[in-house]
Amino acid sequence: MFQSFDSPAAPEQGPPRLAALRTQMQATGLAGFIVPRADAHQGEYVAARDERLQWLTGFTGSAGFAVILPDVAGVFIDGRYRVQVKAQVDMQVYTPVPWPEVKPGDWIRDHLTAGVVGFDPWLHSADEVESLRAALEPAGLSLRAVDNMVDAVWPDQPAAPQGRAFVHPETLAGESSAGKRARLAEGLWQAGQGAAVLTLPDSICWLLNIRGADVPKNPVLQGFAILHADAKVTLFADAAKLDAALRAHLGEDVTLCPTDTFLPALARLQGPVRVDKASAPLAVSAALTEAGVAVAWGDDPCRLPKARKTAAEIAGMREAHLRDGAAMAAFLEWLDRQPPETVTEIDVVTALEGFRRATNALHDISFDTICGAGPHGAIIHYRVTRHTNRPLRDNELLLVDSGGQYQDGTTDITRTIARGDPGDEARACFTRVLQGMMAISRARVPKGLAGRDLDPLARYPLWVAGQDFDHGTGHGVGAFLSVHEGPQRISRLSEVPLEPGMILSNEPGYYREGAFGIRLENLIVVQQAPALGDNRPQLSFETLTFVPFDRRLIVTSMLSAAEQEWLNAYHAQVLAQIGPRVAPPVRDWLTQACAPL
Repeated sequence: MFQSFDSPAAPEQGPPRLAALRTQMQATGLAGFIVPRADAHQGEYVAARDERLQWLTGFTGSAGFAVILPDVAGVFIDGRYRVQVKAQVDMQVYTPVPWPEVKPGDWIRDHLTAGVVGFDPWLHSADEVESLRAALEPAGLSLRAVDNMVDAVWPDQPAAPQGRAFVHPETLAGESSAGKRARLAEGLWQAGQGAAVLTLPDSICWLLNIRGADVPKNPVLQGFAILHADAKVTLFADAAKLDAALRAHLGEDVTLCPTDTFLPALARLQGPVRVDKASAPLAVSAALTEAGVAVAWGDDPCRLPKARKTAAEIAGMREAHLRDGAAMAAFLEWLDRQPPETVTEIDVVTALEGFRRATNALHDISFDTICGAGPHGAIIHYRVTRHTNRPLRDNELLLVDSGGQYQDGTTDITRTIARGDPGDEARACFTRVLQGMMAISRARVPKGLAGRDLDPLARYPLWVAGQDFDHGTGHGVGAFLSVHEGPQRISRLSEVPLEPGMILSNEPGYYREGAFGIRLENLIVVQQAPALGDNRPQLSFETLTFVPFDRRLIVTSMLSAAEQEWLNAYHAQVLAQIGPRVAPPVRDWLTQACAPL
């Protein structure tokens, strides 16, 4: 199994670990310390060694941070985790703080009258630190870069990951590494910049056409790189992770150096050197500035080109989704045959991974499967453990959010399934969520719009019923890379214009704490819209995911004629695309599941 059902959360360990950290802070002269869920690469998913927030507090979410002060310890969590955090941290010593509604600087000012707040400069971007300084210094509080306080009190901290890296074929990437390097280096040269510092593992892997195994569920190599304006690259990574075949693939224009030579190498660069203020750790720009090297703030040069998938990457993603769709159909047919109370959430997760493994192409799952039965479905990023495992009961909803990593693509799909009769209210809510998902799928939008402009389309059917959901409508997705990829997304916060080739999730939801959760998710790829009207440039979306929605939960009378037409056409495509790939019993089930409304 790629997924474990052990519980990494240890709320009972929170008080003694917090006490040890406060003792360390006091010995260092600190009145506060910030503990982010981040590593030196600012990735959303981190290696076990970097799970400092989880070790300290018990909170296992993929985003958030803690601010530890002498008399209060705040755990900052966004809307996805406000139910989960209450079950994972000791509420006697930790205080959940709604973020980003409450800014950390404002919260610290409200709870600290004097003193120094420490932070690890490898775990915070320059943007984050600048914002904090602006909030704290007018109140007489100061920030200080220090060695990590959690590491000092974590006696059995895991070792750094040692996953082996491997070549990602050009046939799947659609462009050679040399071509990418030359294209991006030309941009640096035109901007008058001598080099760009790369700290995001997926950027480095994309640029060099390599993959790795340092972070669970994400095929990336952890390291740093410098892209020079002459198209050469210096890669700072553990040499033991790169075999002879990979070194030959990198070629003479990529120089491999030990990770501990990264900071000295920065000091020898000729500026200006581009640094991404939002993603590079502050330690990078601080080292450059200390050495007198000019820093040019700018976006990571790989992020936007990486987001615009090549024709080969899109073709690979299509094939991965058809393969995954067949596995999902087999899983859903199996699930429908299970009587009430006979299977548990763990049984469901195990079975689904088994169907994906049966493709003989699964590299890994793309994240721990979210399988929430009944009230667990309302925990947006619920992860079942042996302690929380729950049977699937009759007349409830089951939410399953899962995905696979295949060499030709990454998948991410959510379906909400009826177990018996969950009731009219649940069906009405499901239908509103489905209407929001279809609104994105059917959209034609002017070129130049960003994700924030589309986000209301997915929420409107819920808004008119006085409902909403507390997460973004969609995130970017990598091609056999990170399942959560920037900079593209569908969110109130996204200002990045959508462009052809970008792949996004489309996943509105609705959650009722203690009762049920609903989420529906397909992946879509941005494309040029066919000419229409006065031929203004427009974008539309191609759907990559082909898995039926549960017809038992759809209130047909709530759908417009256009919505019903789209849904029937989608289900006809599912049957045509997936039917030939599954065994006869699954095909029979699929025929019924895809019948017109």
